[in-house]
Amino acid sequence: MRTGLHAILPTNRFYATKFHATNFAIEPIQNWPFTTKTELAEDQLTTPPYGRNQTCERSDYSRLHQTSGTTTGKPLRWLDTPSDWQWLLGCWEWIFPKIGITKNDVAFFPFSFGPFLGFWTGFEALTRNGGLCLPGGGMSSTTRLRFALEHYVTVMFATPTYAMHLIEVAAKEGIDIVNSSVRTIVVAGEPGGGIASTRARIEAGWGAKVYDHYGMTEVGPVAVQTCDDDTGLTVNDTAFFTEVIEPGGDNATAAGEIGELVVSNLGRWGSPAIRYRTGDLVRAPEPDHTTTVLRGGILGRVDDMIYVRGNNIFPSSIESIIRRFDRVVEYRLRVERSGSLADLRIEIEPLPGVDGSQISHAVAKAIQDELLFRVEVIAVEPGTLPRHEMKAKRLIVVQT
Repeated sequence: MRTGLHAILPTNRFYATKFHATNFAIEPIQNWPFTTKTELAEDQLTTPPYGRNQTCERSDYSRLHQTSGTTTGKPLRWLDTPSDWQWLLGCWEWIFPKIGITKNDVAFFPFSFGPFLGFWTGFEALTRNGGLCLPGGGMSSTTRLRFALEHYVTVMFATPTYAMHLIEVAAKEGIDIVNSSVRTIVVAGEPGGGIASTRARIEAGWGAKVYDHYGMTEVGPVAVQTCDDDTGLTVNDTAFFTEVIEPGGDNATAAGEIGELVVSNLGRWGSPAIRYRTGDLVRAPEPDHTTTVLRGGILGRVDDMIYVRGNNIFPSSIESIIRRFDRVVEYRLRVERSGSLADLRIEIEPLPGVDGSQISHAVAKAIQDELLFRVEVIAVEPGTLPRHEMKAKRLIVVQT
């Protein structure tokens, strides 16, 4: 990482300005300044269209990807050189054996590839290793299901939300996916893969093993739930340096405590991310372990914390309860803020024919029993809540 920094600073105007302004010392790394999404976004606004975080000449870059913009409202653009792109593919090649994927697999990507980094690197890395990869853009959900069966797909890549939606569609269309050839589902983009009840619903609906994967456009494919350890996300320590710090602060979080994940990539030098504050909440790992494992996976986001009636609530804690009710197909959280006060209402969509009042009462009671606060739960008509192919937006915040 220090070697990379020496290579970056002479030509990368973003980091040269940032580091020299802080009079940093090369030792230790923990004294280096943090990088935030906000300052990268502001840099791209003042120096459009890509900002100053490029170490190479513009002609050296061959790939452009960008964030979804769901967390900040403004997509963050990211350029990669051919060598950086190969480095990213290598990160996936580290992942494949950890989840039992080989060149003999038939992999299906049931979504339309866009500018998000998403599974682009997974797709290309698997093809580079001889695997058969099938894109699923431009298809309806029903067509994608039939396509997966017709081609004897063994591995599917999707968000947790869309994997569950395909279960719903399969049930409506009478398509048997439980007994299909699909044996592995890799999910990413949302915390759902790390929530036991959500993962269990996907596994039961597909008759397949679910592996949670964590990565970001800004840093690359960071970690994965492995065959040998499904209690958390195993970090690729050869490619990433990770830290966990106090949310909103700068100090390291004690082992086992919840903090914000900070990631530095160790090879994507064309557009690097150094001590990047991801905004994702994790439990700090044990410092004496040779491999970094984030127990419980991604717990939520710093900016998604809900403070209601004296309670700090993670949306993932609510999802872990709701997903245990198999009669609830979809849900949405609505927070209404008035000054420093906030009220939470939960909308749930039950299966057709299910008593909405009864299931609403059951969900509300479970939340009160486990999270120790009362909340209004309302059942909506089947088909009311939106379905999503990629990341779902289930938290709506309204300022009154």
